[in-house]
Amino acid sequence: MKTVVIIQARMGSTRLPGKVMMKLCGKTVLEHVITRVKQAKEIDDIIIATTVQGDDNFIVEESKKLGVKFFRGSEEDVLSRYYYAAKENDADIVVRITSDCPLIDPKRVDEIIRFYKKYKYDLVTNAGADLSQRTYPRGLDTEVFSFEELENAYIEAKKDYQREHVTPFIYENSTNIFYYKNDIDYSKHRWTLDTEEDFELINRIYEELYNGKHNFYLEEVLELFKRQPNLFNINNYIEQKKL
Repeated sequence: MKTVVIIQARMGSTRLPGKVMMKLCGKTVLEHVITRVKQAKEIDDIIIATTVQGDDNFIVEESKKLGVKFFRGSEEDVLSRYYYAAKENDADIVVRITSDCPLIDPKRVDEIIRFYKKYKYDLVTNAGADLSQRTYPRGLDTEVFSFEELENAYIEAKKDYQREHVTPFIYENSTNIFYYKNDIDYSKHRWTLDTEEDFELINRIYEELYNGKHNFYLEEVLELFKRQPNLFNINNYIEQKKL
């Protein structure tokens, strides 16, 4: 069973264009995401799923520099892009991570993959469509599902929003989804990169914790917030975009 992480990335962004190529401590956001994901032990391959748009040549070149495979597909039909990236790379298990999560935690990625392999749900996530089930900070989002589930969504999804995003069809049509939860609810934390305020916060976190190595994870970032509680005020009023 081949487990493939597919990281969707593009330069276009309505709120923060070019965000994946912004620099944190001298390295791009995309490089930090890839470096952190590479620490996961339960994965076999990493694919950057970007678009055929000219602006995304930057992402292709960054992927080449980092020695990571890439796939180019539709900008608008993200489900199609994701499906063909998985198919071309013989994925059996698909792990969905987005490129705007430079604090993604490989330990939690491994936990969720192991849980998925053991219990055989259609989809296991620490994020998901039901926001009331979220207990992890936004920015550690991980979804795990089979290639068969992805293929079925690719074939059956007809509505625009189901194709502009990867997993809505699965959430709407499966009764076998598991929300992987933390013992303590940290969902009030926003560690994803969508706005200038998000970047300010994440940049501060990197300045405090990054020493050239990615050896800080959920626990270490939470400890930083305990020491510097004002960090929470930088972006806590930002609303997540709706589908």
